[in-house]
Amino acid sequence: MFEQLAEILSPYYYWLLILVSGYFFFLSLLNHYEMWRFTKGPEVFDGPLVSVLIPARNEEKNIERCLNSLLNQLYKNYEILVINDNSSDDTGAILERIAAGNEKVRVLNGQPLPDDWYGKPFALHQAAAQARGEILIFTDADTVHTPGSISWAVTNLENLKVDMISGYIGQVFVKFGEIVTVPIMFFLTGFVIPLFINRFTKNSWFSAAIGQYIAIRHDVFKKIGGCEAFKKKTSEDIYMARYVKKMGYKTSFLNITEYVKCRMYDGYRSALEGIGKNIFDFLGKKSLVLFALAPLVFFFLFFPFPLLFLCIATSSPWTLHILVVNILYTLTWLFMFLGKRINWWYGFLWPLLYLNLLYMAAWSWFRTVSGKGFSWKDRVVE
Repeated sequence: MFEQLAEILSPYYYWLLILVSGYFFFLSLLNHYEMWRFTKGPEVFDGPLVSVLIPARNEEKNIERCLNSLLNQLYKNYEILVINDNSSDDTGAILERIAAGNEKVRVLNGQPLPDDWYGKPFALHQAAAQARGEILIFTDADTVHTPGSISWAVTNLENLKVDMISGYIGQVFVKFGEIVTVPIMFFLTGFVIPLFINRFTKNSWFSAAIGQYIAIRHDVFKKIGGCEAFKKKTSEDIYMARYVKKMGYKTSFLNITEYVKCRMYDGYRSALEGIGKNIFDFLGKKSLVLFALAPLVFFFLFFPFPLLFLCIATSSPWTLHILVVNILYTLTWLFMFLGKRINWWYGFLWPLLYLNLLYMAAWSWFRTVSGKGFSWKDRVVE
């Protein structure tokens, strides 16, 4: 059977694998250079008022650590608005205690969630309506910021003359399930989308953002319609970047791993639900697009790994080609993790990452089309 499979595979397939793996490898280096070249460290420590907006729903384990880090900033002119999004734990009490001791912190009690909104966009919508700053920073309650975090945003917005920035923050992994799930976020911006094209094109598909840290000019945020523009999106960060770009404004995707850290999920199940709910939404909830992409991911990203052993077992003349493909894929992920200051040896797990991606995509599709939706923060997201 193995020999028959090796004979069925067209020579063009092997050459395409060489081209695809080579493209990913060289683009990963180019994208790393792009972010390194344009990312500046904190240089501006006083300037326009910055509003830091944090949605907090049942975040009693994280919110105090997050706020303490944001209250220890080198930048002088800023405020922090936290929206207590109908929490059922001690989040509200913790927020009131911290706000009572610091005038920079304002706590807003969230309204009941309307049927035509998702939780996080609605929380941010309420916070943004009360923000006074010229610059808005959206960040999550489970992030931890170094003293240069806010200054970093102002410095890079001004230096690059752009309207919105986001980027890779430092990811912390504890359990194996997190290691083979969270790095899927790096896939598109790491070595699929050429980040340098974003500087020249008006095409919104070349823009990117990660909701853990987004800085945007307040007037631009209002002009795109604020959170109304993506009120029913689980991947609200991506759609924000797309709308900003579509309206003719400039975006940039940078590296902020030194200034913000986060452990996003506690194990595989929470990572699956947190990232999986965004996959089908990212594709516009179009089944045909998903069904077209899934075979490509399988045959061009995952399959080269087991195919290497098949070629060795059958003494295939294409063994060297497949070995080169596997080496390029491994190096791509090794450099990816190194560039983000994550343990480099995680790069050897790339076959599991792609296999997990396929499972998560199928899970995301099924939960959506079946009407079961996703359970997130004690709410059901369709």
